Amino acid sequence: MMKVLGLIGGGQLGMMITEAAKKMQDHISEVIVLDPTPNCPAAKVGAKQIVADFKDEKAIFELADKVDILTYEIESGNSEVLKQAESKTMINPSPETLRIIQDKFLQKSFLAQNKIPVTDFVEIKSLDDLKEKIKQFGYPALLKARRDAYDGRGNYKIKSHDDLEPAYSSFPGKSLMLEKFVDFKMEVSVIAARNTKGQIATYPVVENIHENNILKITIAPARVSENIAKQAEKIAHDTMDVLHGAGVFGIEMFVTREDQVMINEIAPRVHNSGHHTLQSSKTSQFEQHLRAILGLELGDTTLVHPTIMYNILGTDEFSGRYKISDFGAENLYLKMYGKEESKPQRKLGHFNLVDSTNTLGVEGLLKSLEAIKEQIKFIKT
Repeated sequence: MMKVLGLIGGGQLGMMITEAAKKMQDHISEVIVLDPTPNCPAAKVGAKQIVADFKDEKAIFELADKVDILTYEIESGNSEVLKQAESKTMINPSPETLRIIQDKFLQKSFLAQNKIPVTDFVEIKSLDDLKEKIKQFGYPALLKARRDAYDGRGNYKIKSHDDLEPAYSSFPGKSLMLEKFVDFKMEVSVIAARNTKGQIATYPVVENIHENNILKITIAPARVSENIAKQAEKIAHDTMDVLHGAGVFGIEMFVTREDQVMINEIAPRVHNSGHHTLQSSKTSQFEQHLRAILGLELGDTTLVHPTIMYNILGTDEFSGRYKISDFGAENLYLKMYGKEESKPQRKLGHFNLVDSTNTLGVEGLLKSLEAIKEQIKFIKT
Protein backbone atom coordinates (compact mmCIF):
# COMPACT_ATOMS: atom_id res chain seq x y z
CA MET A 1 0.00 0.00 0.00
CA MET A 2 1.52 3.32 -1.07
CA LYS A 3 2.21 5.98 1.54
CA VAL A 4 2.30 9.77 1.55
CA LEU A 5 5.63 10.78 3.08
CA GLY A 6 6.02 13.90 5.22
CA LEU A 7 9.34 15.60 5.87
CA ILE A 8 10.30 18.25 8.43
CA GLY A 9 12.88 20.17 6.41
CA GLY A 10 13.28 20.52 2.66
CA GLY A 11 16.96 21.37 2.26
CA GLN A 12 19.52 19.31 0.38
CA LEU A 13 18.93 16.25 2.53
CA GLY A 14 15.20 16.53 1.93
CA MET A 15 15.91 16.95 -1.77
CA MET A 16 17.87 13.71 -1.93
CA ILE A 17 15.27 11.87 0.17
CA THR A 18 12.60 13.10 -2.26
CA GLU A 19 14.65 11.86 -5.21
CA ALA A 20 14.99 8.46 -3.54
CA ALA A 21 11.25 8.38 -2.84
CA LYS A 22 10.52 8.94 -6.55
CA LYS A 23 12.38 5.71 -7.28
CA MET A 24 10.19 3.84 -4.77
CA GLN A 25 6.85 4.46 -6.45
CA ASP A 26 5.51 1.07 -5.34
CA HIS A 27 5.73 2.33 -1.74
CA ILE A 28 5.55 6.15 -1.78
CA SER A 29 2.97 8.11 -3.77
CA GLU A 30 3.81 11.67 -2.72
CA VAL A 31 6.24 13.72 -0.62
CA ILE A 32 5.19 16.81 1.38
CA VAL A 33 7.82 18.92 3.14
CA LEU A 34 7.60 21.62 5.80
CA ASP A 35 10.28 24.26 5.27
CA PRO A 36 10.44 28.05 5.80
CA THR A 37 12.21 28.78 2.49
CA PRO A 38 9.80 29.11 -0.46
CA ASN A 39 10.65 26.73 -3.30
CA CYS A 40 13.17 24.90 -1.14
CA PRO A 41 15.53 22.29 -2.70
CA ALA A 42 13.09 19.41 -2.03
CA ALA A 43 10.25 21.35 -3.71
CA LYS A 44 12.46 21.85 -6.77
CA VAL A 45 12.60 18.09 -7.32
CA GLY A 46 8.87 17.47 -6.94
CA ALA A 47 7.93 17.59 -3.27
CA LYS A 48 4.87 19.59 -2.26
CA GLN A 49 5.66 22.24 0.34
CA ILE A 50 4.12 23.81 3.42
CA VAL A 51 6.00 27.09 3.95
CA ALA A 52 6.47 27.51 7.70
CA ASP A 53 9.06 27.33 10.44
CA PHE A 54 10.27 23.88 11.51
CA LYS A 55 8.88 24.48 15.01
CA ASP A 56 5.50 25.88 13.90
CA GLU A 57 2.90 23.88 15.85
CA LYS A 58 0.01 24.55 13.47
CA ALA A 59 2.13 23.64 10.41
CA ILE A 60 3.40 20.42 12.00
CA PHE A 61 -0.17 19.30 12.73
CA GLU A 62 -1.22 20.29 9.20
CA LEU A 63 1.60 18.15 7.79
CA ALA A 64 0.76 15.25 10.10
CA ASP A 65 -2.87 15.34 8.93
CA LYS A 66 -1.80 15.02 5.29
CA VAL A 67 0.70 12.16 5.48
CA ASP A 68 0.88 8.48 6.39
CA ILE A 69 4.41 8.60 7.75
CA LEU A 70 6.49 11.53 8.99
CA THR A 71 10.27 11.91 9.26
CA TYR A 72 12.80 14.74 9.27
CA GLU A 73 16.03 15.88 7.68
CA ILE A 74 16.87 18.45 10.36
CA GLU A 75 16.96 18.25 14.16
CA SER A 76 15.28 21.64 14.65
CA GLY A 77 11.69 20.38 14.69
CA ASN A 78 9.54 20.78 17.80
CA SER A 79 9.90 17.39 19.48
CA GLU A 80 7.09 18.09 21.97
CA VAL A 81 4.63 18.90 19.18
CA LEU A 82 5.82 15.89 17.19
CA LYS A 83 5.13 13.72 20.24
CA GLN A 84 1.52 14.97 20.21
CA ALA A 85 1.32 14.42 16.44
CA GLU A 86 2.04 10.69 16.89
CA SER A 87 -1.70 10.32 17.44
CA LYS A 88 -2.23 11.42 13.84
CA THR A 89 0.53 9.61 11.94
CA MET A 90 3.55 7.35 12.32
CA ILE A 91 6.73 9.33 13.10
CA ASN A 92 10.27 7.98 12.81
CA PRO A 93 12.83 8.35 14.29
CA SER A 94 10.72 8.68 17.43
CA PRO A 95 10.08 12.17 18.84
CA GLU A 96 11.53 10.96 22.15
CA THR A 97 14.81 10.08 20.42
CA LEU A 98 14.76 13.50 18.73
CA ARG A 99 14.20 15.18 22.12
CA ILE A 100 17.23 13.42 23.60
CA ILE A 101 19.51 14.12 20.65
CA GLN A 102 18.46 17.79 20.30
CA ASP A 103 19.94 18.49 23.73
CA LYS A 104 23.65 17.64 23.68
CA PHE A 105 23.78 17.22 27.45
CA LEU A 106 20.85 14.78 27.41
CA GLN A 107 22.42 13.02 24.41
CA LYS A 108 25.76 12.52 26.16
CA SER A 109 24.02 11.51 29.40
CA PHE A 110 21.93 8.93 27.54
CA LEU A 111 25.00 7.46 25.85
CA ALA A 112 27.03 7.35 29.08
CA GLN A 113 24.13 5.66 30.92
CA ASN A 114 24.13 2.99 28.23
CA LYS A 115 27.91 2.49 28.57
CA ILE A 116 28.66 3.91 25.13
CA PRO A 117 32.01 5.78 25.14
CA VAL A 118 31.90 9.60 25.17
CA THR A 119 34.25 12.26 26.45
CA ASP A 120 33.82 13.57 30.02
CA PHE A 121 31.18 16.31 30.34
CA VAL A 122 29.28 18.35 32.94
CA GLU A 123 26.32 20.71 32.99
CA ILE A 124 27.12 24.41 33.46
CA LYS A 125 24.61 26.64 35.27
CA SER A 126 26.56 29.88 35.87
CA LEU A 127 29.89 31.59 35.35
CA ASP A 128 30.96 30.58 38.86
CA ASP A 129 29.91 27.02 38.08
CA LEU A 130 32.10 27.12 34.97
CA LYS A 131 35.08 28.48 36.90
CA GLU A 132 34.77 25.67 39.43
CA LYS A 133 34.03 22.74 37.13
CA ILE A 134 36.72 23.48 34.55
CA LYS A 135 39.26 22.58 37.24
CA GLN A 136 38.46 18.91 36.75
CA PHE A 137 39.14 19.09 32.99
CA GLY A 138 41.94 21.65 32.71
CA TYR A 139 42.69 23.61 29.55
CA PRO A 140 41.70 23.50 26.78
CA ALA A 141 38.05 22.56 27.26
CA LEU A 142 34.92 23.09 25.18
CA LEU A 143 31.95 25.13 26.33
CA LYS A 144 28.90 24.20 24.26
CA ALA A 145 25.33 25.35 23.84
CA ARG A 146 23.14 22.37 24.61
CA ARG A 147 20.66 23.06 21.80
CA ASP A 148 20.52 24.45 18.25
CA ALA A 149 24.27 24.17 17.58
CA TYR A 150 25.84 22.60 14.50
CA ASP A 151 28.83 22.97 12.15
CA GLY A 152 30.87 24.36 15.04
CA ARG A 153 28.31 27.04 15.88
CA GLY A 154 27.60 27.02 19.59
CA ASN A 155 31.09 25.85 20.60
CA TYR A 156 33.73 27.91 22.40
CA LYS A 157 37.21 26.49 22.98
CA ILE A 158 38.46 27.74 26.36
CA LYS A 159 42.24 27.84 26.18
CA SER A 160 43.05 29.59 29.46
CA HIS A 161 41.56 31.24 32.55
CA ASP A 162 41.27 34.49 30.59
CA ASP A 163 38.76 32.87 28.21
CA LEU A 164 36.25 31.93 30.91
CA GLU A 165 34.23 35.14 31.04
CA PRO A 166 34.26 35.79 27.25
CA ALA A 167 33.21 32.18 26.66
CA TYR A 168 30.32 32.30 29.10
CA SER A 169 29.11 35.72 27.94
CA SER A 170 29.01 34.54 24.31
CA PHE A 171 25.99 32.33 25.14
CA PRO A 172 23.49 34.72 26.79
CA GLY A 173 20.42 32.95 28.07
CA LYS A 174 21.45 29.54 26.74
CA SER A 175 21.69 26.22 28.56
CA LEU A 176 25.32 25.10 28.54
CA MET A 177 27.60 22.15 29.05
CA LEU A 178 31.37 21.73 29.35
CA GLU A 179 33.31 18.94 27.67
CA LYS A 180 36.81 17.68 28.21
CA PHE A 181 38.89 18.42 25.12
CA VAL A 182 39.72 15.31 23.08
CA ASP A 183 43.14 15.30 21.45
CA PHE A 184 41.94 13.21 18.52
CA LYS A 185 43.96 12.16 15.52
CA MET A 186 41.01 11.58 13.24
CA GLU A 187 37.29 12.16 12.95
CA VAL A 188 35.28 9.26 11.59
CA SER A 189 31.62 8.39 11.26
CA VAL A 190 29.33 5.46 10.70
CA ILE A 191 25.99 5.70 8.92
CA ALA A 192 23.68 3.27 10.68
CA ALA A 193 20.07 2.25 10.08
CA ARG A 194 17.38 0.50 12.07
CA ASN A 195 14.04 -0.48 10.56
CA THR A 196 10.67 -0.71 12.31
CA LYS A 197 11.19 -4.46 12.80
CA GLY A 198 14.47 -3.94 14.67
CA GLN A 199 16.85 -4.94 11.88
CA ILE A 200 20.12 -2.97 12.10
CA ALA A 201 22.66 -2.33 9.33
CA THR A 202 25.79 -0.18 9.30
CA TYR A 203 27.87 1.20 6.44
CA PRO A 204 31.67 0.88 6.63
CA VAL A 205 33.40 3.56 8.71
CA VAL A 206 34.46 6.69 6.81
CA GLU A 207 37.05 9.38 7.52
CA ASN A 208 35.97 13.02 7.76
CA ILE A 209 38.07 16.11 7.22
CA HIS A 210 36.67 19.43 8.47
CA GLU A 211 37.58 23.01 7.65
CA ASN A 212 36.26 25.82 9.88
CA ASN A 213 34.21 23.19 11.73
CA ILE A 214 32.30 22.26 8.54
CA LEU A 215 32.68 18.90 6.83
CA LYS A 216 34.76 19.34 3.69
CA ILE A 217 35.83 15.83 2.65
CA THR A 218 34.63 12.31 3.42
CA ILE A 219 36.89 9.40 2.53
CA ALA A 220 35.28 5.99 2.08
CA PRO A 221 36.65 3.72 3.37
CA ALA A 222 38.44 5.40 6.28
CA ARG A 223 42.20 4.98 6.46
CA VAL A 224 42.07 3.13 9.78
CA SER A 225 43.17 -0.20 11.20
CA GLU A 226 40.85 -3.18 11.40
CA ASN A 227 40.75 -2.72 15.18
CA ILE A 228 39.51 0.88 14.91
CA ALA A 229 36.97 -0.06 12.24
CA LYS A 230 35.58 -2.81 14.45
CA GLN A 231 35.39 -0.45 17.45
CA ALA A 232 33.49 2.14 15.43
CA GLU A 233 31.06 -0.37 13.96
CA LYS A 234 30.37 -1.91 17.39
CA ILE A 235 29.72 1.52 18.92
CA ALA A 236 27.33 2.33 16.07
CA HIS A 237 25.51 -0.98 16.47
CA ASP A 238 25.26 -0.60 20.25
CA THR A 239 23.90 2.94 19.79
CA MET A 240 21.19 1.76 17.41
CA ASP A 241 20.27 -0.97 19.88
CA VAL A 242 19.35 1.57 22.57
CA LEU A 243 17.79 4.35 20.47
CA HIS A 244 14.05 4.23 19.85
CA GLY A 245 12.42 4.35 16.46
CA ALA A 246 13.54 3.69 12.92
CA GLY A 247 15.62 5.51 10.34
CA VAL A 248 19.17 6.38 9.37
CA PHE A 249 21.49 8.00 11.92
CA GLY A 250 24.84 9.69 11.35
CA ILE A 251 27.14 8.78 14.24
CA GLU A 252 30.22 11.00 14.42
CA MET A 253 33.22 9.75 16.40
CA PHE A 254 36.75 10.67 17.45
CA VAL A 255 39.75 8.37 17.16
CA THR A 256 42.13 9.29 19.97
CA ARG A 257 45.93 9.24 19.93
CA GLU A 258 45.66 5.95 21.84
CA ASP A 259 43.43 4.41 19.12
CA GLN A 260 40.32 4.52 21.25
CA VAL A 261 37.01 5.44 19.60
CA MET A 262 34.30 7.56 21.24
CA ILE A 263 31.15 9.29 20.05
CA ASN A 264 31.28 13.03 19.43
CA GLU A 265 27.69 13.62 18.26
CA ILE A 266 24.71 11.82 16.76
CA ALA A 267 22.42 13.13 14.03
CA PRO A 268 18.98 11.42 13.93
CA ARG A 269 18.79 11.67 10.15
CA VAL A 270 20.66 11.08 6.92
CA HIS A 271 24.06 12.72 7.15
CA ASN A 272 26.53 14.72 5.07
CA SER A 273 29.18 12.04 5.59
CA GLY A 274 26.85 9.51 3.96
CA HIS A 275 26.54 11.31 0.62
CA HIS A 276 29.23 9.03 -0.82
CA THR A 277 26.71 6.16 -0.69
CA LEU A 278 24.91 7.63 -3.72
CA GLN A 279 27.70 6.17 -5.88
CA SER A 280 29.86 4.03 -3.60
CA SER A 281 27.28 1.62 -2.25
CA LYS A 282 24.58 -0.73 -3.43
CA THR A 283 22.01 1.15 -1.34
CA SER A 284 22.21 4.91 -0.78
CA GLN A 285 21.62 6.27 2.71
CA PHE A 286 18.52 8.05 1.37
CA GLU A 287 16.90 4.86 0.08
CA GLN A 288 17.99 3.12 3.28
CA HIS A 289 16.24 5.73 5.42
CA LEU A 290 13.01 5.22 3.49
CA ARG A 291 13.31 1.44 3.69
CA ALA A 292 13.86 1.73 7.45
CA ILE A 293 10.84 3.92 8.22
CA LEU A 294 8.58 1.95 5.85
CA GLY A 295 9.48 -1.32 7.60
CA LEU A 296 11.10 -2.84 4.51
CA GLU A 297 14.15 -5.10 4.56
CA LEU A 298 17.25 -2.94 4.84
CA GLY A 299 19.40 -2.68 1.74
CA ASP A 300 22.95 -3.93 1.18
CA THR A 301 25.52 -1.59 2.78
CA THR A 302 28.55 -3.05 0.99
CA LEU A 303 31.07 -0.44 -0.17
CA VAL A 304 31.43 -1.32 -3.85
CA HIS A 305 33.92 1.39 -4.86
CA PRO A 306 36.31 3.59 -2.86
CA THR A 307 34.86 7.10 -3.06
CA ILE A 308 35.68 10.62 -1.90
CA MET A 309 32.89 13.11 -1.22
CA TYR A 310 33.81 16.80 -1.49
CA ASN A 311 31.48 19.55 -0.22
CA ILE A 312 31.12 22.65 -2.40
CA LEU A 313 30.81 25.58 0.00
CA GLY A 314 30.13 29.24 -0.61
CA THR A 315 33.29 31.34 -0.61
CA ASP A 316 34.14 34.17 1.75
CA GLU A 317 34.50 36.59 -1.17
CA PHE A 318 30.83 37.38 -1.74
CA SER A 319 27.20 36.61 -1.00
CA GLY A 320 24.48 36.61 -3.62
CA ARG A 321 23.48 34.99 -6.88
CA TYR A 322 26.20 32.96 -8.52
CA LYS A 323 27.13 30.38 -11.07
CA ILE A 324 29.88 27.84 -10.81
CA SER A 325 32.54 27.24 -13.44
CA ASP A 326 32.51 24.08 -15.51
CA PHE A 327 34.71 21.38 -14.05
CA GLY A 328 34.87 17.65 -14.07
CA ALA A 329 36.81 14.45 -14.34
CA GLU A 330 36.20 10.84 -15.16
CA ASN A 331 33.91 9.20 -12.61
CA LEU A 332 32.99 12.50 -10.96
CA TYR A 333 29.32 12.82 -9.97
CA LEU A 334 28.22 16.40 -9.25
CA LYS A 335 25.12 17.21 -7.20
CA MET A 336 24.17 20.88 -6.83
CA TYR A 337 21.37 21.69 -4.40
CA GLY A 338 19.52 24.38 -6.34
CA LYS A 339 20.29 27.14 -3.84
CA GLU A 340 20.18 30.35 -5.84
CA GLU A 341 22.35 32.47 -3.52
CA SER A 342 25.82 31.80 -2.21
CA LYS A 343 26.80 32.72 1.35
CA PRO A 344 30.17 32.14 3.03
CA GLN A 345 30.46 28.48 4.04
CA ARG A 346 26.94 27.66 2.81
CA LYS A 347 26.57 24.10 1.51
CA LEU A 348 25.73 24.56 -2.17
CA GLY A 349 26.49 21.10 -3.51
CA HIS A 350 28.89 18.19 -3.42
CA PHE A 351 30.54 15.76 -5.75
CA ASN A 352 31.58 12.15 -5.40
CA LEU A 353 34.84 11.04 -6.99
CA VAL A 354 34.62 7.30 -7.54
CA ASP A 355 37.29 4.65 -8.09
CA SER A 356 35.02 2.71 -10.43
CA THR A 357 37.75 0.24 -11.45
CA ASN A 358 38.96 -0.26 -7.87
CA THR A 359 42.54 0.38 -9.00
CA LEU A 360 43.29 3.92 -7.76
CA GLY A 361 42.57 3.45 -4.08
CA VAL A 362 42.02 6.30 -1.63
CA GLU A 363 45.46 7.85 -2.20
CA GLY A 364 44.91 7.92 -5.97
CA LEU A 365 41.52 9.58 -5.49
CA LEU A 366 43.01 12.21 -3.18
CA LYS A 367 45.64 13.04 -5.78
CA SER A 368 42.94 13.48 -8.43
CA LEU A 369 40.92 15.63 -6.05
CA GLU A 370 43.74 18.16 -5.69
CA ALA A 371 43.67 18.84 -9.44
CA ILE A 372 39.87 19.06 -9.55
CA LYS A 373 39.68 21.58 -6.67
CA GLU A 374 41.74 24.04 -8.71
CA GLN A 375 39.07 24.04 -11.45
CA ILE A 376 36.20 25.13 -9.17
CA LYS A 377 35.48 28.85 -9.46
CA PHE A 378 32.51 30.91 -8.28
CA ILE A 379 31.24 33.65 -10.58
CA LYS A 380 28.94 36.35 -9.23
CA THR A 381 25.89 36.95 -11.42
